[in-house]
Amino acid sequence: MFRTVTRAKQQLSREECIDLLKTEKRGVLSVLGDEGYPYGMPLNHYYNEADGKLYFHSGPKGHKIDALRGCDKASFCVCDPGSRDPGDWALRFRSVIVFGRVEFIEDRNVIYDISARLSRKFTEDEAYIADEIRRVGPVTCMFALVPEHITGKRIREA
Repeated sequence: MFRTVTRAKQQLSREECIDLLKTEKRGVLSVLGDEGYPYGMPLNHYYNEADGKLYFHSGPKGHKIDALRGCDKASFCVCDPGSRDPGDWALRFRSVIVFGRVEFIEDRNVIYDISARLSRKFTEDEAYIADEIRRVGPVTCMFALVPEHITGKRIREA
């Protein structure tokens, strides 16, 4: 059902894909939007090694939430910042795409826990994190992308 990487020599290992998902702060979630149009939006995420799921937080309403409630299939793409060899204009980078299905998280304790873990990708200020969770945690919507297929590759622009 899922395609293989065309240039197999450029394919990332599963471990490299997971490392990229753990370390990069944001990517683009793509869903089936209104009238069948693709809808992609940049989001930050948390990859949970314990269950292998990607977690996202959101407000409780909007285009993204409506789209996910209408069709649970989604993909998420992450790229590293890339680098250039001295004197070369071409950017070299790695990307990962996760295909899967979305499940909404209802357990507030899980939402608070994952929200704190996600926040730690951006700040170590525990007081700030606790205050944010106290203020917006009760209305935070959280969903997980349950991977069905993960693929990644090395790219050199040319």
